[in-house]
Amino acid sequence: MDIILLLKALILGLVEGVTEFLPISSTGHLIIAGDLLNFNDDKGKVFEIVIQLAAILAVCWEYRKKLMKTALDLACPYLTNPGHSNQTSQQSNAYKFVINLSLAFLPAALLGLAFHDAIKAYLFSPLTVAIALIVGGFVILFIENKSLNASTSYTEAGINTSTNHIDNITRKQAIQIGFAQSLALIPGVSRAGATILGGMVFGLNRQIATEFSFFLAIPIMFAATGYDLLKNWRLLAIDDLAMFAVGFITAFISALIVIKMLLRFVATHDFKVFAWYRIVFGAIVLVYFWAL
Repeated sequence: MDIILLLKALILGLVEGVTEFLPISSTGHLIIAGDLLNFNDDKGKVFEIVIQLAAILAVCWEYRKKLMKTALDLACPYLTNPGHSNQTSQQSNAYKFVINLSLAFLPAALLGLAFHDAIKAYLFSPLTVAIALIVGGFVILFIENKSLNASTSYTEAGINTSTNHIDNITRKQAIQIGFAQSLALIPGVSRAGATILGGMVFGLNRQIATEFSFFLAIPIMFAATGYDLLKNWRLLAIDDLAMFAVGFITAFISALIVIKMLLRFVATHDFKVFAWYRIVFGAIVLVYFWAL
């Protein structure tokens, strides 16, 4: 058993779990960490796919009740609320929730499918990540500066955030958030950041935008990891089982912790701290790799 390899798996699993749902770009951090650890070969890329799957399963576990209830409301609404008159309303909300996720999922899925190979070939580099981190940080600051503080309504600053429940998201908002998510096809942009900030710009309050981002991660990440696994399954080997297990478990547990912490964080804070982190970290990465 290669202890060094297991240690690398532990570090990368932690990086994935901590960064996946924060607006700081997990893909960007994995590219940089993989480069620093010299774990960016074909096997390393498959490993990243596996730990990303672990992170999305953490979301499924955290929201298992909501996902189960939605499935039951769609199939058998009388089972979740037998004898009550609001069964049709429950089923309608469940359909609306699924349709909104589908609409938000499509732009990134279609663009990702069309440009997947080109993105992997030309944009997966520390330089691209550094630039995207810095630019994204300034974008977050610009959006957040529209508000006086975390609790101030964006309506006062010309941004309407009247949508305060996930069942009230409109189809138009879902499509708009989907196109915002598409920006995250560029490594370093951050899928979480694009969807959360995009949601806020298009009318969701901070907490609902964050929650919708979690749910939207489920189809897009399952699609991306499934596609990559199908393309690279020949690189999987039984000898790597321990390495994959360490990375998977670490990513799952750390992602679950971050999800819970972020939901509490957004209740009383804005995202400026993440913006400054992106700018500083991006600058450090730019200087480091420019000097090589």
